[in-house]
Amino acid sequence: MEANKYLNDISEIKNMMNRSSRFISLSGISGILAGIYSLIGAWLAYNTIYSDTLLMGSYRNLVVTQESIYKLLAIATSVVFLSLITGIFFSYRKAQKQNEKFWDSSSKRLIINFMIPMVTGGIFILFLIEKEILGLVAPLTLLFYGLACVNASKYTLGGVRYLGITMIVLGLISTKFIGYGLLFWALGFGFCHIFYGAVMYFKYEKE
Repeated sequence: MEANKYLNDISEIKNMMNRSSRFISLSGISGILAGIYSLIGAWLAYNTIYSDTLLMGSYRNLVVTQESIYKLLAIATSVVFLSLITGIFFSYRKAQKQNEKFWDSSSKRLIINFMIPMVTGGIFILFLIEKEILGLVAPLTLLFYGLACVNASKYTLGGVRYLGITMIVLGLISTKFIGYGLLFWALGFGFCHIFYGAVMYFKYEKE
């Protein structure tokens, strides 16, 4: 009995340390919904590209018009915005249920470490778009997002690290198949988000 008490005390101390150093209120449901938004966005992007380029050659040799680029940027911005709002809402609700603070030192560290690679990648990708080097946009979004997840994973749930590694691998493979970026984009941001979001939900949230 005494040994069990000590083990329980050690487990409680460990949990308290994790709560103080990690943002554990990240919601798996928000990951699932982000994946769904991404798949819808990929479908809209596919229709946007082919509505203007149906007769311009094979998939690898499509010529995207300036108007289509603006539409694609609007679609991507909408997906990011919806994913961000959803993530904040469900993570806040989860924190409330667990009687945890939503905005504290751990969540701040999470955001800072996530945003450094994301902002760097975003600026770099905008330069590529300006120079009309579009073939690398999808691979680089996967790579920089993956790096952001890995960089921030030490401040949140462990599943984020594996999501980031998967994104990096997909981004590297995508650079080998320039012209099929939209397919890899849907696979990474869509199906991988849904898969890892479901894993996190059933592991940490489902009662």
